Amino acid sequence: MADKLRNPIYVNQPVMPALEDFVEYLKQIWDSKFLTNGGPFHQQFENELAEFLGVKYLSLFSNGTLALITALQALRITGEVITTPFSFVATTHSLWWNGIKPVFADIENETFNLDPKRVEAAITPKTTAIMPVHVYGNPCNTIAIQKIADTYGLKVIYDAAHAFNVRINNESILNMGDLSILSFHATKVFNTIEGGAIICHDEKTKIRIDYLKNFGYAGETTVIAPGINAKMNEVQAAYGLLQLKTINSDIEKRKNVSVLYRKLLNDLKGIRCLFDIENVKHNYAYFPILIDQSEYGMSRDELYDLLKKHNIFSRKYFFPLISDFPTYKGLDSSHPGNLPIASNVASQVLCLPIYSNLLLEDVKNICDIIIAKGAE
Repeated sequence: MADKLRNPIYVNQPVMPALEDFVEYLKQIWDSKFLTNGGPFHQQFENELAEFLGVKYLSLFSNGTLALITALQALRITGEVITTPFSFVATTHSLWWNGIKPVFADIENETFNLDPKRVEAAITPKTTAIMPVHVYGNPCNTIAIQKIADTYGLKVIYDAAHAFNVRINNESILNMGDLSILSFHATKVFNTIEGGAIICHDEKTKIRIDYLKNFGYAGETTVIAPGINAKMNEVQAAYGLLQLKTINSDIEKRKNVSVLYRKLLNDLKGIRCLFDIENVKHNYAYFPILIDQSEYGMSRDELYDLLKKHNIFSRKYFFPLISDFPTYKGLDSSHPGNLPIASNVASQVLCLPIYSNLLLEDVKNICDIIIAKGAE
């Protein structure tokens, strides 16, 4: 078994642009005195990012949570929204902040995404929308979800926080549904320190979104709605422009890490890895494994603690389920009997370290520890 690693390995590590390049952009900001409110870097980043992602209309935000909150306002969503319990809490918090009741539906065992059959079963006369999550960047069954939405007259808002530049048959999954929301938090594949975006499909919707993220202002003296302050500033936008220059190579490096993990762990009894989906261009945002205690001989929590003793910091991502938090536990849809697959996955899942600068030697060391314990 590998000895304790000298330097800690965390579940992720942010990619950062070359400092000297960032300083050059900062000098331009200092010279212009333009810090926010749609400055030149903001405009340039918004245009270049939309082109890179293959989307028509994109609105930048200061973070992904405010983008989620604003997206629901933009489409005037009310009543009940069907969503997943297997996500980061911001997904459901955005509903709660808008006075919308979340209704949890179970997930698929293969992808950990919302199960369309369970979505349809959860629809009531109060349902107005579906908010699926592309978990770990794996695309939801967008065709089935859209069919349900069309049948029942529902909106579809995708939480695509994990799904930067993920494509199906070379088409961006951000073009699915009515809106898609990205996060550019420091933990994501693509980051602007903090940041986010809403992707929409027409100019009218983008204009409404842009009004809402700027206090509802539609002109110097005209406010058309109770908006919020969610604008991305010039420093974030400049940082993002530099990130675009290296993102393709960064994702390729993450892919190499993912491939090695699968090669080393695929045949280990009691350990299950998720695999690439056919015709999907993945971004390798996370590397989750499921630990079957009865077959592996150690629980997920025990393996988590073991790795931690070796200075390896994995993450139980997502545990607990959102439906298990006190704020949401009282909802009828939160009952564990309604969410058997999500409950099982949450009890077994562990995300292993993955980032572009992670050394393949360190990946081997991590796997050595997992394999040695599994062989006992």
